[in-house]
Amino acid sequence: MNTQKNGTTAQIEAYYTNVKRLGHWTDSRTAEVTARRSSVQMDLRSAQIPEGDLEVRITAERSILKILVPDGTVVDESELEYVGLSKVKDLQRHSAAGGRRLRLTGVLKRSEVRIVRGGVATLTAMFSREFVDDCRTAHRDGTLPTVHTPESVREGTPRDAR
Repeated sequence: MNTQKNGTTAQIEAYYTNVKRLGHWTDSRTAEVTARRSSVQMDLRSAQIPEGDLEVRITAERSILKILVPDGTVVDESELEYVGLSKVKDLQRHSAAGGRRLRLTGVLKRSEVRIVRGGVATLTAMFSREFVDDCRTAHRDGTLPTVHTPESVREGTPRDAR
């Protein structure tokens, strides 16, 4: 498991494990995900990510990639190559244009990408160990937790600032 910022590209590597990157984990609009027999959750709702199109380059083999995006995000999977039983699950696949654009590129080998938005994305983030740790840290530091709604709360915001 490896997460690093390489210039303007955030990298996630997961081999035979579960990896979660929730809240303010990157300030890059481009991410590279390499996964083999793994489960990866990545949150792209952060207010620290600059405006503009997002790109996720995927190389996945027998893995599940769950991407948390804000409401109104348009997912473009036209450059994604499928090998075997691979798919992209997005309940709002045909949402209205005008929001942020997320481009998925790369190769899925017997893998699955799940796009999660809105309340389901918030609940996904809240039912994680990272949320509990974030709440404890925020309580200790006197700030607001950011994992459940990173699009509306900047990291280090004092509790009374809301």
